[in-house]
Amino acid sequence: MELREIRYFLALSRTLNFTKAAEACGVSQPTLSRAIHKMEDELGGLLFSREPNNTHATELGRLIEPHLLEAVVHADHAELTATRFLKLEEANLVLGVMCTIAPVQFVSFLARFRADNPGVEVTLREDIPQRLCDLLLRGELDVALMASPDGFQEPLRASELYSERFVVACSAGHRFASKASVPMTELDGESYLSRINCEFYDVLDEMCRKQGVNLMKAYRSEREDWILTMVAAGLGICFLPEYSAVFPGVVGCPVVSPSVARNVCLVTVAGRRQSSPVQAFVTAMQRYSWPATATTGKPRTTKESSRMLRRRK
Repeated sequence: MELREIRYFLALSRTLNFTKAAEACGVSQPTLSRAIHKMEDELGGLLFSREPNNTHATELGRLIEPHLLEAVVHADHAELTATRFLKLEEANLVLGVMCTIAPVQFVSFLARFRADNPGVEVTLREDIPQRLCDLLLRGELDVALMASPDGFQEPLRASELYSERFVVACSAGHRFASKASVPMTELDGESYLSRINCEFYDVLDEMCRKQGVNLMKAYRSEREDWILTMVAAGLGICFLPEYSAVFPGVVGCPVVSPSVARNVCLVTVAGRRQSSPVQAFVTAMQRYSWPATATTGKPRTTKESSRMLRRRK
């Protein structure tokens, strides 16, 4: 039986009058009568007893009425939920974020998106690029923020948001801290702190090898906060994306000769239909004015990066 037929049945149960029930449902009396007959044929018994001036529900009709009423209530609730979701009044979105991407670039965007779409709740899931790609393909993520030196394979589609240089992160007392830039050859012999999850690890390692740079590997960690704390304490240097070098006591000096940069992208699955919240998020990201990478070559301290962030807000 169809939902509209159930509504006809419930209207007739309330009015016990075929003409009034038809008017309440906005259909003709014959249309409503045919629908009731069809339900009776499907259920195998009479639902209403039709006597002159005395239409009343049969025992079967009274028996199934609460079940049909419950079905309509659930259907109405599902329709209301769908309407709220489509209007972005009550919707969820799952955003994958590569673990080496710093939040500094995104807090202003997220604040603006929340102001424009207060009914959308965004869940952030952090992981390495390969696992984020797998989660995207399995439909466990709606979109993801990632960078990859080799690009992304089909059916993933990447839309570039901004370019970010790699810098040499060092302590405020390190000899690099006062330099406008650091040629890669000057890194030879430095104590190095390895970021295990760096997606450019092999690229940077190969560039050092080609430049004849021998880094003294001291510590390795998956935790960016541990690496930054050790850098600030003077335990070594590390390659770091420019906007991640925002940490007390850490100075980021651009690497030159050669310089290295990554493109941070919004990644989706090509051909996959997007829900209203996802469409709103993707459109907002693509229209947002992402800050360009600085070109002055000067090292940026935590205080300077904070001032930039406040200006963007």
